[in-house]
Amino acid sequence: MIRALTLVFILFAGFATASERHVGYYYPAVTSTEVFDRVIRRPGSNRDVRVDFLTQLTQAQLSAPESPRFIFSAKGAGSTDLILVALDDEVFRTLFRARAVMAQMTASIRNSPIFQEQNLQTVATFYDLLQMLEFDKLIITDGHSWTHQVEFQRD
Repeated sequence: MIRALTLVFILFAGFATASERHVGYYYPAVTSTEVFDRVIRRPGSNRDVRVDFLTQLTQAQLSAPESPRFIFSAKGAGSTDLILVALDDEVFRTLFRARAVMAQMTASIRNSPIFQEQNLQTVATFYDLLQMLEFDKLIITDGHSWTHQVEFQRD
């Protein structure tokens, strides 16, 4: 019995470590969370689609005349965790500023083919796009003192 309990404890400890292995390396511990559960279905989302999306975002940032103020990366099995890390001390100084950046991203993607084809340009948000691409988490951080995690739920 003790051997079985020890094995269960080790398995759960390993699971927690694996799911939180990016904390302390890419970003500080999560200080706030929210759940986004509105679902707009788009067939065909997979790891390749998510990686292509990130590649396009990064290329757009790097082709702009100014230096990027934050970076995108995807981690986790299937690249389902999207991480945004501030590269300066101002852009995500507060969660409110980070949410303003998310709102600006919404405005910039509303003319994208994915929103236009489904007639979503006036109702969908950046979070909806991430939900459609089947990301499981969005992790936003100032890279210094706070990390906000958005969990995407699909039923």
